Amino acid sequence: MPVKNAEPFLQECIDSILNQTYTDWELIAIDDHSSDQSFNVLKAASEHDSRVQVLNNEGEGIIKALQLAYAQSKGDFITRMDADDICMPNKLKDMHDQLLNHGTGYLATGLVQYFADNGVGDGFKKYELWLNTLNSQGAAFTEIYKECPIPSPCWMLRREDLDRCGAFNSAVYPEDYDLCFRFYKYGLKPIAANETLLQWRDHSGRTSRNDSNYIEEKLLAIKCYYFLEIDLNIDQELILWGAGRRGKFISKYLVEQNIPFTWVCNNEKKIGKDIYGMRLQNASKLNKGHAQVIISVANDLEQADIVEECLRLGLSSFIFC
Repeated sequence: MPVKNAEPFLQECIDSILNQTYTDWELIAIDDHSSDQSFNVLKAASEHDSRVQVLNNEGEGIIKALQLAYAQSKGDFITRMDADDICMPNKLKDMHDQLLNHGTGYLATGLVQYFADNGVGDGFKKYELWLNTLNSQGAAFTEIYKECPIPSPCWMLRREDLDRCGAFNSAVYPEDYDLCFRFYKYGLKPIAANETLLQWRDHSGRTSRNDSNYIEEKLLAIKCYYFLEIDLNIDQELILWGAGRRGKFISKYLVEQNIPFTWVCNNEKKIGKDIYGMRLQNASKLNKGHAQVIISVANDLEQADIVEECLRLGLSSFIFC
């Protein structure tokens, strides 16, 4: 568990771990140069319960904290926790039992519930519904290019499977999304979840709200990188659909990587224009055949229409937003 300036929420988080119905655990908490009383809260917890181990981050940032924590861990089953969230009492037992029942090569997850002092916004409600729908079906990776489909504080793996995926060795941010893509790359099978195991706190100090490592451009870059590494079929035509801000970022990335593609949109004002040396074409002129389509259009209804059109034409589609 990486910890940085989490004092207002930390004791509640620790208590939720201490109150787990599964008791054979160790918590490796890494204080990442906190300027508040987080370290003292952690230290008091370690003095109260020997299963809690507290260390100072030797480097800086979440990735270095995760690497140090993992190096100190001894368990055969590994999970991550965030210092501002709350575990449901059955979280560890439920995910541990899932993995015992399914064996190696599987990824245990749980459903999540967002909460906030001032109420949860519509965006987080929508994200929660999307996450829980996917994970209740064991289908997290079917929409992995849309958003990170595995909540970072609500998964568990056997150590051997985590090591096979490179564990926390990658220095790429956003680290949770990068790890999720590696779960996907190495063929881990998500287990369908049927119980809410994490209360996920939204607040103004959340790292994802304030750290430049989690801005949209970083998310798009990681999607592009892993698409080219995992899913790009060089024997099929690649089509980029959409010329908004996201589409332009993806187009530039593909051009810089010397990846040939066709760029299409439905915006009459943009059709025929050259951007990054690529001419935008009319999407209505797409033909049936074998092709992959990256959809960068943000509107949900338009996305659904484009996916339906791709199915009609026999094209495989990937939603990048």
